[in-house]
Amino acid sequence: MRLQKISKLTSAALAAVCLLAAAVCMNSYSYSSAEAYSTSARSAIVVERGTGKVLYEKNADERLPIASTTKILTAITVIRYGGDLEREVTVPDCAVGVEGSSIYLQKDERLRVIDLLYGLMLQSGNDCAVALACLTSGSVENFAMLMNHVARKAGASDSHFANPHGLPDDEHFSTARDMAAISSFAMANETFRAIVSTKVYKDCPYAGRDYNRVITNKNKMLTMLEGGNGIKTGYTKAAGRCLVSSAERDGKEVICVVLSCGPMFEESCGLIEDAFSELENG
Repeated sequence: MRLQKISKLTSAALAAVCLLAAAVCMNSYSYSSAEAYSTSARSAIVVERGTGKVLYEKNADERLPIASTTKILTAITVIRYGGDLEREVTVPDCAVGVEGSSIYLQKDERLRVIDLLYGLMLQSGNDCAVALACLTSGSVENFAMLMNHVARKAGASDSHFANPHGLPDDEHFSTARDMAAISSFAMANETFRAIVSTKVYKDCPYAGRDYNRVITNKNKMLTMLEGGNGIKTGYTKAAGRCLVSSAERDGKEVICVVLSCGPMFEESCGLIEDAFSELENG
């Protein structure tokens, strides 16, 4: 009898512990879900592309350096004004040996404009950025003027672009809100969308070699996030880690911008998940 009582008490205790554990898990999940809507980023915004509805924002109008997320604007500017993307071009001398990330373009190397665009957006080639700028407008300075024209056309009103790659310059800055506008504008273009959603590009020739370059996309959101389809990472010491990301589900598309954000992939995932939840329950 005594053993039966002990057994019943033990069973009751175990059941209570299980219920408590379940409650803790549920509370933890709810807390995590709620916390995902905040971010350690210095500046951030989440918008629904197409409607422009703002689903989350934090210091979204603060002017900040944006590192290589600049290349979103570079790419869409070239796509719109750079002529035939399939044409073969010669790499200009000014694009050889540019500092920072690179696909290691060589003097007088010949490849297509589209190859340079993939090198720009997947591997974040600063050499590709300079090459595209000079090929499109004759110089980096002239191309920067064109970038600013396109930015205004996209609805960015509080930004100024001084170069095509995002390397530090006091006259080069944007805001999370403007970057969301530029990114929404760019993602409306099918060529741009195809480029930024590509995980690996293998069609870029490599001068002097009997094999092509293999260009891998640095944007982990393409594999981390359901529906992830773009768009660009960035980092400099001045800007910190920056990410513009996007995802599409059931005909709805969300764009997330985080500037100066250490865990940029993880926090962007949380922000986008909550954004889709809001749209679904909306």
